[in-house]
Amino acid sequence: MTLLDRDVRAIRPTAPPPPPRRIRPRLDAGDRDVLTLYLFTRVALLLTAYCTAWLFPRDPEAHRPGTFAAVVGQWDWSHYLHIARDGYFPDDPAARPAEWDNREAFFPGFPVLLRALQPLVRDWTATGLLVSLVAGAVACVALGRVARLDLPGLAEGRRTVLLLLVSPCAVFLAVGYTESLFLAFALPAWLAARRHDWRLAALLTAGATTVRVSGLFLAAALVVHFALTARARGELRRLPWLALPALPPVLYSGYLYAHTGDVMAWKHAQERGWYRAFHTPWDAWGTTWDAAFGHGYTTPYALMWQAELVAMAVGLVTVALLVRARRWPEAVYVALSLWALGTSYWYMSVPRATLLWWPLWTGLAAWTARGPRRSAGWLCLSVPLSVVLAVTFFSGRWAG
Repeated sequence: MTLLDRDVRAIRPTAPPPPPRRIRPRLDAGDRDVLTLYLFTRVALLLTAYCTAWLFPRDPEAHRPGTFAAVVGQWDWSHYLHIARDGYFPDDPAARPAEWDNREAFFPGFPVLLRALQPLVRDWTATGLLVSLVAGAVACVALGRVARLDLPGLAEGRRTVLLLLVSPCAVFLAVGYTESLFLAFALPAWLAARRHDWRLAALLTAGATTVRVSGLFLAAALVVHFALTARARGELRRLPWLALPALPPVLYSGYLYAHTGDVMAWKHAQERGWYRAFHTPWDAWGTTWDAAFGHGYTTPYALMWQAELVAMAVGLVTVALLVRARRWPEAVYVALSLWALGTSYWYMSVPRATLLWWPLWTGLAAWTARGPRRSAGWLCLSVPLSVVLAVTFFSGRWAG
């Protein structure tokens, strides 16, 4: 992926007049178009899940498909379910796994919301899907508005959201994972920061840090944006608000310390369960390369390691282009994400992380807008990969 100089100049800040402080509470025509796209793609993923259940059952001799809950409730969903249902440290011996599952690695925002809503919905899987459905709608509307700030015009908002919704890992926005909920906090927070509503930006970013540690990367981007754009003494008084996003991780660390005596228990759980101990970036690249091409893993896993390498390369190019365009806050946000993911034993979940890099999708929208061939070429590449990754996930195979 590359952007030409004209595209870079198109998204470079040019000292605009002071932006309005209020975020539009009502849906305009662009928002409605975005939501229409969103609903169409939800139906497409539902159809993909249905077909996968019939075509790729766990038992090749099965005459009935797996349950819908089993098809959509794969991998990390079980961790969120166990936390929401039983807590991090269950007292009931029956709720304790025979082998500890390192559930402390997962931040509490999503499980707490599941626990709060489950009595109303009555089904855990349906609750997770409902949270992702509503949060994804909020995130897409916010992304469309971000794109219209960077790339003026309703069509660019639609284009950016479409590129996200048909991206290779888009399935994770629809299932019981945290990506949609995180974006539902992070993108409105960024919109608020662009309008210099620092209190709202800090509150929303604090919501993001309850969901994923990536919220701290967003908080760092807000600090950079504040330093670059704060214009008056009145705005400088808002600076302490930007410390608020650190509060949820501090409280969570305190909770874990009270139960384990380890203030960094969440980080150490990641190291035990997912090999996220610190390694140099070149060691992480080399280990992932060996896993992808060294024939030590079965072909489905090797293909996923290859996807990790591609996603890391895309992230590095994205950061380079953001630096070139002098979009320092967004560059800090993506760079911190890459540093966290690229300094482990090997790369893991980098393709999923691309969903959270909104500058990537606005940049791609600027690039594909320059001609129908670019747009068609990108969609012909992205849509099949999106279907393949969705089928991979719904059939119970590792999908990043």
